[in-house]
Amino acid sequence: MSRRIVSPCVGLCSTTVGDPVCRGCQRHDAEIREWFSLLDRERELRMAELDALREQVAEHFFRVFDAEALEAQMRRHRIRFRPEQPPLSRAVELLRVGRQHIRDLSRYGLEPVATGQGLAPEVLYAELTGALLTAARERHRHDPLS
Repeated sequence: MSRRIVSPCVGLCSTTVGDPVCRGCQRHDAEIREWFSLLDRERELRMAELDALREQVAEHFFRVFDAEALEAQMRRHRIRFRPEQPPLSRAVELLRVGRQHIRDLSRYGLEPVATGQGLAPEVLYAELTGALLTAARERHRHDPLS
């Protein structure tokens, strides 16, 4: 039986319109192109790098105070996540999918901090996406695969 290849793709690939870094998954164009030829361990390492990138950026916007509530809401709304995915990385996906429907972040185990305080979920996600893209471009500059 073959093992399923995990991908960070969220189906919003902006590299198809010329972006060198995808706004959806934060991978760069060469990384996307080579993804399925990478060894399992290399893909796992890159998934961990992307999770770390999301955590480093997201911690400036919000914190997860109840990981169980976050997971329960993600399951309830059928938002996909990986078992090993850190809560802050999961929260980025939650906002991507549900930002237009979320009114109270605390119901999802999230609390805005610093940069995220006072922002509506849609605005919070827009600011977060911009910061993620900046960090992902920096990651791209230092990636030997580029």
